[in-house]
Amino acid sequence: MQAWLYRWLPIIFGCHCRSDRSFFYRGKQFPICARCTGELIGILCALPCFVLFSVPNWKTCLFLMLPLLLDGFAQKLTSYQSGNLRRLVTGILFGYALVGLVSITTIFAAQAGFEFGKNLK
Repeated sequence: MQAWLYRWLPIIFGCHCRSDRSFFYRGKQFPICARCTGELIGILCALPCFVLFSVPNWKTCLFLMLPLLLDGFAQKLTSYQSGNLRRLVTGILFGYALVGLVSITTIFAAQAGFEFGKNLK
């Protein structure tokens, strides 16, 4: 199973897997970087949180995505480099919000389709 993770997680996330931006456990590098690790944690935690608390609205989701976007663009456009802890946290927020937006659009599409179907006769 571990070989599968190391092969497919970087492909699924489009991860660069840079060692300077990755966590290590017992001397072995994680299969994806700190930011992608955060996104994975956010994605995995989102649905249980939505069941317990409810799906956040789309404005909240967009707000939760901002830290990753700001941090990522700041690194790309300037000499600023964030640390792995910040990358992890911004990734968690982004992954959580991403699942929120997917949930919102899926619910909307299902409801719209149901209403459309009821009107067919």
